[in-house]
Parts: sequence; C-alpha cells; structure tokens
Amino acid sequence: MYFTGIGDEAGNSIDSQIKALKVLGWTHLEARNVEVDGFAKSNLHDLPDPAFDIVADKLEEAGIQVCCFGSAIANWGKKINEPFDSSLAEARRAIPRMKRLGTHIVRIMSFAVDETEDQRAAERFRRLRELTGMFRDAGLQPLHENCMNYGGMGWKFTQELLSEVPGLNLLFDTANPIFNADRIQPKPWPKQDPWEFYDHVKDHIAHVHVKDAIWNPAKNDADYTYPGEGDGQVRRILTDLLGRGYDAGISIEPHLAVVFHDASVQSNELKMFETFVEYGQRLMKMVNEIKPT
Repeated sequence: MYFTGIGDEAGNSIDSQIKALKVLGWTHLEARNVEVDGFAKSNLHDLPDPAFDIVADKLEEAGIQVCCFGSAIANWGKKINEPFDSSLAEARRAIPRMKRLGTHIVRIMSFAVDETEDQRAAERFRRLRELTGMFRDAGLQPLHENCMNYGGMGWKFTQELLSEVPGLNLLFDTANPIFNADRIQPKPWPKQDPWEFYDHVKDHIAHVHVKDAIWNPAKNDADYTYPGEGDGQVRRILTDLLGRGYDAGISIEPHLAVVFHDASVQSNELKMFETFVEYGQRLMKMVNEIKPT
C-alpha cells in the first residue's frame, strides 16, 4: 500500500505538486491538471508536447512516480447523447504519455447522468468497452470512478458496468456517495450510503480516493472535511480494506481548498498547499492507527 494525492489539489504548478509530496515523504503522484511556466493549466493528456516534456522531466528529476492518470475521459462533463470523439481523442493522447511515465492505471468515468432522457445504458456500455479495449490492448488498466456518472448512480449501476464491460476495474471515492442520489431507491431519491456502496463493490477496487464530507441540505451541496470528520465512513472503509489485504494506492482529494468541478470555489496556492499537506498527515496518522507499521 502506498500514499498518493491528486496533484492539482496541492497547487496548480508541477513544482508545487512535487514540493507537497516531498514534504509528506511520498513518491507517488496522481496526476490530473497541471501547469508549467508559459503554458495554461490543463489535464495531463491535454498539455502541449513541450509542456508535457517539462512535466515528465521534473517528475523524473524529483524521483516521483505518476501512479494514476486522472483523465477527463467519459467524465461528468460529457453527455451520452453527444459524439464520442473527445473521449476517444483523450484516450489516444493518454496512452503514449502513460507509457512514457510508467503509469499503469487511468481513471475514466461513464458519462454524465442524464436528467431528462433515458440513460442509454447500452450505448454507455458500448463506449466503455471500446475505451477499455484500447487501454487493455496497450497493457494499461482503466478504472471507473463512482462520481457524477452512470456508474455513480448507485452500487447496482457499478455492478452492471463491471458485468457489461469486461476488464474494467474500480476506483472508489469515499465521499462521492454523500452528494449523489441513490437511484436504486424510488423517488425522491435519498443520498447514497458510502459504506453500503463500498461493501457491494469492494472486491473490484484497485485504487481509492479519500475525501470526506457532510451533506448540507441548506445549500444543497456537501461541506468537505478532513478525513474521519465527515460521513464518508473513511476509517471504517479503510479498516476493512486494509484488513482484506489491500495493497494499492490511497489517494487524497481534500476538496477543502478547491473543488475541481466547481469553478466558483477559488483558493490561493499557499492555502491549497498547506491544506493538502495537513490532509495527508492526518490520513497517514489514521492509517497508522488502523494498521501500525
């Protein structure tokens, strides 16, 4: 088992992301958005070649391994009733970059939940089979995250994805159930239970995002917390996971200083950096209490 974190939660620049890992004593980065001098912040698969080369060189020099590619492929910003081209293009760009960085796993999703139409499940499965085949043929492993997407509508939808898309494994996020409707239940949908979701999919988890939150009905959104202080049942889930012999990445996604999918949430680099480091320190303490080294 190793600790890692989503880099752009520590800072926009690759230098800030590397520095945060060094302070924590970690050697693995989950790469998502990154910025280098002279180039706009972009997802790792969207950076221009010269910018990507700078990132790769800095990571190599620092001795940092990119353990997971946090791609935008088939994510909540892409609708199932729109062309598939952008996700295919992102996958084609990601594969050679993953190989250069020695990265084995890539986070993908299952397209946005459609609030007005049929979910077109068969088309989602077809597209994910194509994406999964592309990565598996390249010797890489795609992982589906339970976020604001088809598989994130409830644990039964994730199980259905696994059945319909051979070769796909899971990235489980502890707090995503807190703000997602449980569409397994009849309307009005309650929010999901993180432990229930985890318990039904745990045999397929290959990577974990740790974030924690409390649902706030007054603002119809989640209030994010440090790990163990919210309703994500982080300690319970990690206790079970580690007790089962889990031996892969535990990645922090604090959301305390910045929310990736909410452009209205802004933060300065120093606050992001300090929050990321404290979050990582608190998580390491929790894990050490669960499973002493």
